[in-house]
Amino acid sequence: MSTQPDLRLWYAQPATEFTQALPLGNGRLGAMVFGGVEQERLVLNENSVWSGSRQDADRPGAHQSLGEIRRLLQQGRNIEAQELVMNAFTCLGSGSGHGRGASVPFGCYQTLGSLHLRFQHDGAFEDYVRQLDLSEATSLVRYRCGGVTFRREAFVSAPDQTIVIRIWADRAGSVSFDAALDRPERFAVEPAADDQLLMSGQLDNGVDGKGLRYAARLRALSGAGTVHADETGLHVRGADDVVLLVTAATDYRGFAGRNTDDPLAASLADMDRACSGRRHGGGTTAAMAPKIYAALREAHVADYRRFFGRVSLTLEGGVEASARPTNERLVAVARGGSDPALMALYFQYGRYLLISSSRPGGLPANLQGIWADQVQTPWNGDWHLDINVQMNYWPAEACNLSELHEPMLKLIESLQEPGARTARAYYNARGWVAHVITNPWGFTSPGEHASWGATVSGSSWLCEHLWEHYAFTLDEAYLRWAYPILAAAGRFYLDMLIEEPRHGWLVTAPSNSPENAFILPDGRGAYVCMGPTIDMQQLRELFGNCIRASEILGVDAEFRRELSDTRRRLAPNQVGPDGRLQEWLEPYGEGDPHHRHCSHMYGLHPYDEITPDETPELAAAARRSLEARGDAGTGWSLAWKVNFRARLGEGDHAAKLLGDLLSPAGDMALNYSGGGSGSYANLFCAHPPFQIDGNFGGSAGIAEMLLQSRWRHESGHPPLVLLLPALPAAWAGGSVRGLRTRGAVTVDIDWRDGRLVEARLNADRSGPVRVRYAGQTICLTLDAGSQRVIGPEEFISSPAL
Repeated sequence: MSTQPDLRLWYAQPATEFTQALPLGNGRLGAMVFGGVEQERLVLNENSVWSGSRQDADRPGAHQSLGEIRRLLQQGRNIEAQELVMNAFTCLGSGSGHGRGASVPFGCYQTLGSLHLRFQHDGAFEDYVRQLDLSEATSLVRYRCGGVTFRREAFVSAPDQTIVIRIWADRAGSVSFDAALDRPERFAVEPAADDQLLMSGQLDNGVDGKGLRYAARLRALSGAGTVHADETGLHVRGADDVVLLVTAATDYRGFAGRNTDDPLAASLADMDRACSGRRHGGGTTAAMAPKIYAALREAHVADYRRFFGRVSLTLEGGVEASARPTNERLVAVARGGSDPALMALYFQYGRYLLISSSRPGGLPANLQGIWADQVQTPWNGDWHLDINVQMNYWPAEACNLSELHEPMLKLIESLQEPGARTARAYYNARGWVAHVITNPWGFTSPGEHASWGATVSGSSWLCEHLWEHYAFTLDEAYLRWAYPILAAAGRFYLDMLIEEPRHGWLVTAPSNSPENAFILPDGRGAYVCMGPTIDMQQLRELFGNCIRASEILGVDAEFRRELSDTRRRLAPNQVGPDGRLQEWLEPYGEGDPHHRHCSHMYGLHPYDEITPDETPELAAAARRSLEARGDAGTGWSLAWKVNFRARLGEGDHAAKLLGDLLSPAGDMALNYSGGGSGSYANLFCAHPPFQIDGNFGGSAGIAEMLLQSRWRHESGHPPLVLLLPALPAAWAGGSVRGLRTRGAVTVDIDWRDGRLVEARLNADRSGPVRVRYAGQTICLTLDAGSQRVIGPEEFISSPAL
């Protein structure tokens, strides 16, 4: 067990709420450990436990209303256009159920259930510690009761696809407990062979109730005492050392996951493998429990560390604070204390959560990663395409977890077929499109309400991830796979663009600036519009990436020319009369000046067409927009603002926002204004309620403060690497190892007294790269497989580019 305080979340009391419990996961299976003494609860998850089913939610003949909607928008009659969108251009049926889709065809990500442990303890407990060790992805609960020290260690194994819990004591025969499985609805539990408990059931498909089937198994291994399962649960008496194993499966068949028709058989096969002697050399008897556990743990830690160990971050200061429980550290920072080590812990926690909720071959991390304790998860626990699922994967490339991007990329691939039907039904267009929400069943239709469901840029934002994976890896075989998906999305937008009447610019129509309202000159509020700024920025990016990819692959020259011609005619970024970056084609008033979405700043981050050095006027306008929006926001919005400030080179402001992101969260109810946002005791991000994108966005923001990179097709230059571009004064000394840049370079950085000491660059491919530090840029030629070390003196002695 690691003793490094900067890699440990720990607490001096059990959790009483979900957002105090500690998360474990292997990408598919998850558990939340509460750490109770007399009664313990582990929330169990499996990432394909989804209600709902496949449906055709496209409105037949919707494209017949498209011309009239556009005519009204071109005439400035947005309210009438919005009414027509509402009546004729939304999805067919109930859509997401207004975010409560557990019982409609859209469905909802749901909890698998809970494992309850009731221990036979006498008296009060003392010396309690509950911790999550990020270096090994294990949780530990330790306490003394009746003169006996009890320990419980848990992890979720990817190699063995099993949730593993070890329970032991320092006095023989002291471990006695009862175990039970349940979930809020649609379950049955029965004893099974080998003294197992089996929980199984079928979820609601939103049609006839006969949806996805699931199964979960519990088995106890103990070399002493007794183990017995019956209709009331699993019972352990007088044991020294017990190993609990939980396996689970569903019959989900889709673009990823296990794709089995028999969850009972799949969960049993996993259990048998976990209990087998294939690594520890023993038999399958309960007497082999210690060796089985040791083998499972060794394989788990080795598998996990091959991802987690790639990056380290040390921020000097706050070491003494790490001796305090994590929840107390949050309070201390909120009261003005300095704790850089907590920021480093938060960075690594985001990487830990991605490793634990997104693995190759599985489904992507959803709005709660894989951790949910309800059957109606907030906002269905789905994949929102207007920032949220994208933010989940912002750390994947820069934070050296590139393989974990695959579930997201496979989701994008899976949306082509339904998205092509939606493109024809609504726009009579080629290619494919996805709007604002999607699920494992391939939902690509507009949402059920015009105020948000008309957003047409979901697929263009998704496509950024297809390109980014190539930009960070330079994997040409991958690009050959991804390019047809990119190109088909590009063809859709080529077909659906129209001319706006004032300038002849090409714009999207209808669309929204995600979830935000504007005020018309007559004082009425509206959502539906033409060519919001975010759409135009994303299409410049998408078309540019398609052009670059086709050049690299040597294909589609005519298509490339069409993209180039169209790209030049897209509506440009505009600075409004108030000096701010304009969110819409017209300088409309804002329905909510402090809205959580800052969509028109997409060109600042994650795209980089707005930069302080290349487009200073636009960067200044973006800064004014951020100032007007204010620093307050929901959790994920705070995380996005960290990234914005990092791109602007404002390290101290970015650090201030990180402090806000780590503020102890209050109100757990649905809240769109940012009231109660921050972090819960277990460092889960509070929207509120819990929404994991803020964790991932926060980790990505810390990486952006330390290292940035650019590589745009139109520049004609090699990749640009920016060292310490937004280093705050509070992080005066530190080091980072293993961050990645576009152009496939791995970078280590050391700094002291706020200044670069040394940077080490390791390139996957030989070639030129530009490196910038403190306003000076040098050009280097890197050789694949060898390290280039540079110090601050090289930026002084070399001529600036």
